[in-house]
Amino acid sequence: MDKKFFGKTKSGEDVYLYTLKNGNGMEAHITNYGAILVKLLVPDKNGNLADVVLGYDKLEDYFVNSSFFGATVGPNANRIKDAKFEIDGTTYKLAVNDGLNNLHSDFEAGVHKKVWSVTEDNNSIILETFLKDGELGFPGNKKITVTYTLTSENAIEIHYYATTDKRTLFNMTNHSYFNLDGHSSGDIHSHILTIIGSNYTPVVAGAIPTGEILTVVGTPFDFTIPKRVGQAINEQDEQLLLVGGYDHNWVVDGWDGEVQKIATVENAEASRIMDVYTDLPGVQFYAGNFIGKGPGKDNAQYGPRMGLCLETQYYPNAANESDFPQPFTSPEKPYDTTTVYKFR
Repeated sequence: MDKKFFGKTKSGEDVYLYTLKNGNGMEAHITNYGAILVKLLVPDKNGNLADVVLGYDKLEDYFVNSSFFGATVGPNANRIKDAKFEIDGTTYKLAVNDGLNNLHSDFEAGVHKKVWSVTEDNNSIILETFLKDGELGFPGNKKITVTYTLTSENAIEIHYYATTDKRTLFNMTNHSYFNLDGHSSGDIHSHILTIIGSNYTPVVAGAIPTGEILTVVGTPFDFTIPKRVGQAINEQDEQLLLVGGYDHNWVVDGWDGEVQKIATVENAEASRIMDVYTDLPGVQFYAGNFIGKGPGKDNAQYGPRMGLCLETQYYPNAANESDFPQPFTSPEKPYDTTTVYKFR
C-alpha cells in the first residue's frame, strides 16, 4: 500500500491517492475523493502493463468529472423517473438533473464528490462516508463503506456495505470506463463483449425503462455469443437511436443473489480479457457514447466511445417498477453487495 498527497478540495480538505499492488505487476490507484478508481494497471499475456481505465491526472479535474470516470455512484446509480419514488406512502423527491428525471443521485453532492475516511489494509482500502436523513432527498441516516481489494489473481473486488436507520433506497455502482488496449488507445468498437443476459429492459426517451423485459434474440442487444461492440452499434434501431448507442440494462441470467460471472470483455488481440462478476440482478452496458472531447491522463485526448462501462446494479427506475427486483434497504437488512473485475 502506497499513499501520496493528491491535492486539496475547494474547501481545503486534504485528498490522497492510495496504490494497491500485487505480485503480478497489477496496480489499482484509488483516491478518497469520491472513492474513485483513478488508474488500473493490468499486465497483458506478455506481461506488458497498460492503464485500462479512463480518468485524470489531477484532483481538480474530478471536481467536474461530467462523465463520472471511475466514480463510486450513490446512494442510487442510474435513472429514476420524474426524480421521485415512494416508500410506505411517503414520496421522496430528488434532484431533477436529467431532463425530468434523476441520474446518479446528484451531480454536485453525490458520494462521488465527498471526501471519504480511509482504513488501510495490506491488499485493501476501506473507504467510509455518511449521508444524513434527507440528504440528497433520500431517507435515513446512512453509513456507507466501499472496500477495494486487489487479489493475487489479478482481480479488483469492490464490496459495498451500508446501514440505515430508516427504510431507504440503495443501488450503488462503480462507473469506470474500460479500454483493454489502454485508456489512450482509441475507441472500443473492436472489443469483443459477452453478456450472460438473454433479456434487457427497453427504454423510452430519457432512457427510462418501459417496465418490459424483452429478449435480446434477433436484436442488436444479443451479446449472449461474443460480438464486437461496434458490430451493430450504429444500426438504425429505435432503442440505439434513443440513447446514441448502447446504454441499457441487461437482465442477468439465473440471478439468485450469489456472486456469478455476468460478462466478459476482450480486446481484439485477446491479449487482455476481463471477466465481470456480481451478485446484483442487472448490468448497464454503456458504450461511452457521450464521453466529452477533452484531455485525460497522460495528455491523452478522450472522446466518444473510448471506454465502456459495465455498471452492476438493480434495474434503472426499479423503485418505481414493482415487477423489477427491488432496491430497498431497511435497518434490519443492510445493503451488502460485491462486484469483481478480474483480468486474465
